[in-house]
This record gives sequence, structure tokens and C-alpha cells, in this order.
Amino acid sequence: MKHVWGTVATAVALAISHSAVSQVLPNYQASNPWYQQSQQTLNNKLAPETRTKAKNVILFVGDGMGVSTLTAARILEGQQQGLQGEENALSFEKFDHTALVKTYNVDAQTPDSAGTMTAMITGVKTDVGVISIDEDISRGDCSTVAGNELTTALELAELKGLATGVISTARITHATPAATYAKSADRNWEDISDMPESAVNGGCQDIADQLINFETLLEARFDGADVDGIDVVMGGGRRHFLPKNEAYNTDDAVSAIEGDRTDGRDLTAEWQAKYPQGNYVYNQAGFDAIDATSATQVLGLFNESHMRYEADRTNDLGGEPSLSEMTAKAIDILDNNDNGYLLVVESGRIDHGHHAGSAYNALTDTIEFSNAVELARQHASDDTLILVTADHSHVFTLAGYPRRGNPILGKVVDTSGNLSTDANGLPYTTAGYTNGLGFRDLGDETDADAGYGEAAANGRIDISAIDTTASGYHQEALIPLSSETHAGEDISLHANGPGAQFAQGVMEQNQIFHLIDNALTLVAK
Repeated sequence: MKHVWGTVATAVALAISHSAVSQVLPNYQASNPWYQQSQQTLNNKLAPETRTKAKNVILFVGDGMGVSTLTAARILEGQQQGLQGEENALSFEKFDHTALVKTYNVDAQTPDSAGTMTAMITGVKTDVGVISIDEDISRGDCSTVAGNELTTALELAELKGLATGVISTARITHATPAATYAKSADRNWEDISDMPESAVNGGCQDIADQLINFETLLEARFDGADVDGIDVVMGGGRRHFLPKNEAYNTDDAVSAIEGDRTDGRDLTAEWQAKYPQGNYVYNQAGFDAIDATSATQVLGLFNESHMRYEADRTNDLGGEPSLSEMTAKAIDILDNNDNGYLLVVESGRIDHGHHAGSAYNALTDTIEFSNAVELARQHASDDTLILVTADHSHVFTLAGYPRRGNPILGKVVDTSGNLSTDANGLPYTTAGYTNGLGFRDLGDETDADAGYGEAAANGRIDISAIDTTASGYHQEALIPLSSETHAGEDISLHANGPGAQFAQGVMEQNQIFHLIDNALTLVAK
């Protein structure tokens, strides 16, 4: 009540101040479009969200999508639309409720995705590199897993009878999506070939195996449980589900031998045997053929490894759906369950673009992520809580004093129209990285990972004659490393729908679980 009454009091005060504007402010100030727009934006927020319970929850995670990434992406999107850019807003930046989120892991000031996603999906912070296991774990030691497993919001949703879904543009066995369904002493145990012999002999299961057997494993942990398994799973990582045998290659294979599994198992066949009415698909045609009105279970593995960057997607051999397409299809399928649903959507390649030092790829994937959020808002019913956040940030910076509307990927031109230069007379870009591989000039290349073939660049480069807005340009980095790193500053949380009003202030990352739980009443059930 205190929050609501405070909002009402604010509304009254603003109404009074607005009526007195003409007496206090000069007309040119009160009629200024900047003044009027900001006042209207605030007025729009004064109708408080009073609903606390939702039928559905969609958690969007932009992996590595820090605040500087949001700023640059909104500017780029605006400039692609013919605007100056700075005045633009990504779809979820228009949500009424926003908070800052602290991302540290139990043992790390700057976190990794395994620990951060575990916090969001279980309500418990943990160590770097472990998947939905608490901090009483030794990373890589299978014997320390038993008794330290955490229950996830996705598992709770299954137990309650809700429909569930997990989508990622990364490998579906990668840290962020894996935290929703698996328990692992090491995020890298994506298939059995990645595990030490001691872990295999100790009874630990690889992450892909846990995904395929999610239903069986969950029912074994809870007496009397009867669940139907994750309804929609879509992403990359097909290699972790197939045997290391050329005979199992798909027509979308890039490697001579697509599969990595050394136990001879074809987990896609095991999944199809478990769900004979389900749809296993691995390319765009298969995806397009799914009938959302009748589909019950979907497993989509659209790439051998990670799915392609959005800007590079048309180069995929078999074709693969966009994040927006996967999100819309998943909602249409999950919405068939009258009890409601929990859907987790990750844009994993924002993170990978930054690690490769490519602002272009990171930002274009962020824009597609924003498109997916907007499509979800349109497809989902009004009783859906949509949460949009990141797991961590990156050492991606926006520097110099560029003039308004200056290309966000361009060289810095100041407000007088002069090209800015450093102490040695060399021009520099607005976007840059504190560390990483650094400068690359790959022309019109749209795959950021193509830059990994060379050693890290040292020192400044004369970029005077280089088109830094090209898709293949990688920004300079101060500290040469084999890969750019995460950053430790807070990230943002944007919320819309029932329960969104609880996203406020500066939050611990594990509190996001409690927003989901509060909206769906998971633990109490």
C-alpha cells in the first residue's frame, strides 16, 4: 500500500505542478518538445500496476547485454531507421518498471553465465562455472554434487502443471539455458566426451543427457511427481546429442563428423522414442512445418554448435529461424496449456559478439533480441509478466565527444564537425573495448568469430582510411587478450505485466527468481 499511495501522491503533486506551469515557466520552456515529451512519459507511468499474479511468465536474458550495449544498440537501431539515434528506445526500454541488478557470483567479483543464470532461475547465488548447484561444490568434482542440487523455476513450473520452454541462440547445452534444467559440477560438461572419466564413473550425467531425460530425472527427485517434460526446446548444439560417427551427420553439418558423443548414443532418437508425437527439427523448413495449434513437444537443434549471428543467419546451410520466430512459435505452442506457462529466452550471441571484439555483431543481435521481446509482448496475453535482463556486462565502452547523430560505429566527429584524434594524431571510434583481440578489418564479414584466426592486436592502428561501420570491423582494445572479457558492473532489469512493479531499485540477481515465483506462485504449490 505504501508504494501505491506514494504513486498516487506523486500523481496529485504532478497534476498540481502541471497546472501551475504557465505561471512559473516561460512559454518557450513549457512548450519545448523535450519538456512536454518527458512530462508525458512520466504521466504514462502514473497508472500503477496493481496486479501481482500472472498466468504466464517470459524471462528474456540478453547474454552479456550491459548498459553500454543497450545504449549503443538503441542508437544503431535508430540510425538504421533514419533517425539521429539517441532519441530511439529498444522495445523493452519502454516498459514502465526498471531496476539495476548486481551480478557478482559467490566467489567472483566479475561473474560468468553459469553462476548468474543459476541465481536468476533458482534464487540462490553460486560459484563461477557450476550449473544449478549451490556454493558447497568443488567445480569439476562430481562427488560434491549430491545434496547440493538446486530446484529451478522451470522445474517448479513443470511440477505445477504449467507448460515450459527454453530457447537460445547459443548451444542449448550452454551455461545459460542449461541452468534451467540441468545440475552440473562444470558448465563445460555439455556431452560425455567433455567429462573426465572420474565424473562419468561417479554417476554424473552430461548436460545434453539431462535435457533429454529431464522428465524422468525430475520425477525421480520428487515423490509422486507426474510431469510431461519441457514442451519447447530450441537452440543450437546438435553435436552434443549425436554420436561421433559420420553416419549420423545431418545435411546441415559443417564438420566432417558432426557429433561429439563418445558413448554411441543418438539422443535425438532417444527423445523421439520418448515423445513419439513430438517434433524434432533441425532446419528452417522443419521449423516452418510445425503446427503451433497441435504441437505438443518440440526439440529444435538448428546448428552443430551455436546458432549463427543474426547478421550471418542467411549463410546457414539448412537455414535457421530467427530469435523472434522461435519466440513467437514457442508462445503459440505453450499458450495451448490452459494452466499457463514459463518460457526462458536467451540471446546468447550478444555475448559472443563482444568476446570476439565485434560491436557490430553484438549490437545487431541485441536489436533482434529487442524485436523478439516486442513480438512476445504482442503474442502473449495481458496476464503475462515479461522480464528482460542480462546475466552480466562486457568491457564495451562508448568514448570521446561525438556530435549528436554521429554513426555509433563510426569515428568520433565532434560538435564542430572535426574528426577527433588522439595524442599522436590518429582518429578513433566511439565504440571500443578495454581488452580483447582488438583491431580487425574483415570487410563485409558477418561472422564475428572469423576474427579468432589471428593473434591479438597490440597498440593503436591508423584507421583513417578504414570503414569502421562495416560488419567486419572489430574495434581496437587497450589490453591484448585472446578473448574480450565480461565486466562487473550492474545490469538492468525491465518488467511489464502483473508483478512488474516489484522490479525497482538496486536488486540482487537472485531476486529475479522471486519475481517469477511471486507471479506464478510456484514454491507454495
